[in-house]
Amino acid sequence: MTNFYKEHSKLFVSVDCIVFGFEEDKLKLLIGKRQMDPGRGEWSLYGGFVREKECLEDAAQRVLSELTGLNKLYIKQVGAFGNIDRDPGERVISIAYCALINVHDYDDCLRQKYGLEWVNLDELPQLYSDHNKMVKSAVRMLRRRLSTEPLSFNLLPELFTLTQLQRVYEGILGEEIDKRNFRKKIKTIDFIEKTKFIDKLTSKRGAFLYRFNDLVYSEDPIFKL
Repeated sequence: MTNFYKEHSKLFVSVDCIVFGFEEDKLKLLIGKRQMDPGRGEWSLYGGFVREKECLEDAAQRVLSELTGLNKLYIKQVGAFGNIDRDPGERVISIAYCALINVHDYDDCLRQKYGLEWVNLDELPQLYSDHNKMVKSAVRMLRRRLSTEPLSFNLLPELFTLTQLQRVYEGILGEEIDKRNFRKKIKTIDFIEKTKFIDKLTSKRGAFLYRFNDLVYSEDPIFKL
């Protein structure tokens, strides 16, 4: 530590993780009851304080790894939230991060360990402090990026049907999409590959399964839907 800035007051900096999943044709959010004061027992996002020798994104990745057991998740910074009265305990500035995961990749034992629940986005309860505001900002960000980034595949299993893909888009956008136009556009995208496998569990007639080809996308990362 140096002797600089002694005349200035010190603040706490935290990260809050907005973790989205997709299940039963619904966009869902991972939340839990706070285990600490202030706000003990209130519904909340999951987060933590930034450590002294830790950058912001590393702090968010650490929190997400502890929370889900998963690494290399899709993660984007949503924004900074620093209203003076946002935390009744201390002066805390929070940096919100959005993460997308496949619900079925998440170890349910970890979810139970931390007392977390998947809640439908359209049934979201009142959350602690400004966490509802964070979630709304994250949804707006996803909607802006949805047509220019292949982020929806982070919410799906490795193999998926076109119906599942369409449902993810509808879940994020909060509105229905014309099936014919959607599939017409999908067929023009090189890195969405049709496989020889058939889905016989969720489709009565049997639907072809598709996959996202990361290698093809990395060679020409242009996406517009």
